[in-house]
Amino acid sequence: MEEEYVRVISITTIGVISWGLIFILVRRIFSSYSFDFSTRIVSTLHATIAVTLATLSIQDWSCPVCPIASTSSLRQMETLAFSLSYMIYDLICSHFDQVLSIDNAVHHSVCILGFVAGLFYQKCGSEMVAALWITEISSPFLHLREILKEIGYRDTDLNLAADVCFATIFSLARMVGGPYLVYVTISADNPILIKAMALGLQLVSAFWFYKILKMMRYKFIKRSMSNKKST
Repeated sequence: MEEEYVRVISITTIGVISWGLIFILVRRIFSSYSFDFSTRIVSTLHATIAVTLATLSIQDWSCPVCPIASTSSLRQMETLAFSLSYMIYDLICSHFDQVLSIDNAVHHSVCILGFVAGLFYQKCGSEMVAALWITEISSPFLHLREILKEIGYRDTDLNLAADVCFATIFSLARMVGGPYLVYVTISADNPILIKAMALGLQLVSAFWFYKILKMMRYKFIKRSMSNKKST
């Protein structure tokens, strides 16, 4: 057990430093773009790797969240430690931006507490890896829509397509898969802190889902009015 804790701490520490160095490199390469642009490039990289690692750590494809309430495997703990390092880096990095997002800070704090709790108890690895997959699968499209705006594709069909892809994937993952995962986590014999984190993350997801619905409604109304003017 001590060896596993040492490995988790090592991955987390090295990860935080590595993410910081990657951001500095990306910032230099894309120095003509905004601070937010660089953070989104790094976040997209993390999301892609995290989803891949989460997929590879699934033990039973007939039941991706199985075994339920079981001892976490080493691969699952390494995957969680990898994403924990990113969350810590990103929470620190956000304080250097001109605008601090309260929504993002709350989300990251909930995620960090959840990762730490799961790694400390060394339980419910299957549920937590599934949660990681659900929360990160839509992230590349989230960042793509903002990146497209900054490079000159605001209010284009390509940007709208990215918006639709993000909204669709987010809604299916967070509002279909999310509630099921929360139910499984809460109904199983998991530590109370893990259950609280699962519920907290789902509440945050529901809040963002509401904001996304408003955003998409505005987007389609704006596009409809633009089409009427052009005709």
